Amino acid sequence: MTEASIQVTDAILNTVKRVHFVGIGGSGMCPLAEILHSRGYEVTGSDVNESDNLARIRSLQIPVYMGHRAENVKDAQLVVYTAAVKLDNPELAAAIGQGIPVLERSRLLGMVSRRYKTAVAVSGTHGKTTTTSMLSQILLGAGLDPTLVIGGRLPAIGSNGRAGKSDLMVCEACEYVDTFLQLSPSISILLNIDSDHLDYFGTLENIIKSFHKFAQITSQTLIVNGEDANVVKAVAGLSGKEIITFGFQERFDYYPRQLERFDGSYYEFDLMHRGDKVAHLRLGVPGRHNVLNALAACAAALKAGAAPKDIEDNIDRFRGAGRRFEIYGEFGGVTLVDDYAHHPTEIKATLQAAKDLHHQKVWAVFQPFTFSRTVMWLEEFAKTLSLADHTVLSPIMGSREVNSWGISSEDLGQRIPGSVCLPSFEAIADYVAQHAGPGDLVLTMGGGDIYKCTRMIRDRLAEKQ
Repeated sequence: MTEASIQVTDAILNTVKRVHFVGIGGSGMCPLAEILHSRGYEVTGSDVNESDNLARIRSLQIPVYMGHRAENVKDAQLVVYTAAVKLDNPELAAAIGQGIPVLERSRLLGMVSRRYKTAVAVSGTHGKTTTTSMLSQILLGAGLDPTLVIGGRLPAIGSNGRAGKSDLMVCEACEYVDTFLQLSPSISILLNIDSDHLDYFGTLENIIKSFHKFAQITSQTLIVNGEDANVVKAVAGLSGKEIITFGFQERFDYYPRQLERFDGSYYEFDLMHRGDKVAHLRLGVPGRHNVLNALAACAAALKAGAAPKDIEDNIDRFRGAGRRFEIYGEFGGVTLVDDYAHHPTEIKATLQAAKDLHHQKVWAVFQPFTFSRTVMWLEEFAKTLSLADHTVLSPIMGSREVNSWGISSEDLGQRIPGSVCLPSFEAIADYVAQHAGPGDLVLTMGGGDIYKCTRMIRDRLAEKQ
């Protein structure tokens, strides 16, 4: 499969017309399918689970097959697959057997990025989806009609991507297994660099080196977090590019002035650029970390052609992306929120934002994601989750891993005073609905499928109400 992938070059998009997506409902796949469809390609796809993404794909009259079968690729001239698809997948095996070129999703995203005059890529260990969504909201409101590839659902479009008609593209740039090195952005944001995905990178130093390579392939402008020492290290020594800094201090190019909180955990401030006021911002997402995300998004929006008034008029309309402090509502006096946080740094920021909202008690319902991450960050997970008034743990979602460490959620729970470990989402939903009281905030967190538990809790609370 690797050899077949290497032989595929950018030129293939000039010669093929029929493209099949294996796993078309995936968050990284459906926007690409929509983009190719908008450009006149005959797109088909397959998946094993119904989803909102599939509903959107079908609304575009793109045929979708449920289940993976060899005959699904019979007319394809190119087959696109996700990294999660294994060699024994019948569609992938059939394509390779028939000599149909195959292409991993991140490589196609890179090819697509090179077809836009201005491609903005948002990178960082934390905050990519929120910042990409915030930037997208501004550009959409400015009427710039961007093409978007976002890691979460943006409520403004009801999807995690769209095909615009302009020459402007915005996408997330994920560092995992160096997929962001497939991109060719003209403008890149570097939000932060933290120890993560060490199953691939091994060391923090290797992560910084990868971000340095990513910065090198950015052709024009780097928008970098001057507060983050690892980001500063990653861009050190680069030349031939414009470097724009952002942070809380006045020594950076973009910074906040008269930063104030309202409603407990939300912020407003004057957006400053080298001593001049650009706009007054009132954020629609909570937490001090989102001030930095907003600074980055605004700097990129201005560089991409938005006006200061576009920023001021649209940034407060952004109320979060799917699974990024996504507020489900209030049920019987209990506020329910879901978040993708699955790293100690993210959990700490999310819980602090939740506690600043001044609810009676904050519940952390956490699903550990991957065994290796749980082992590596066991003490850090325990410390950050202890910020909550109540912690409930689900079993670990192993994802691609085998539990060779013999780790369990109980090992984590023993380190968190008063925590509860429960065997299923159903048991968690029953427990939370029974014990959470009026004025409490219940926050579900994790990088897996904990959102299914969020919906169960919502239903239980609604029934109780």
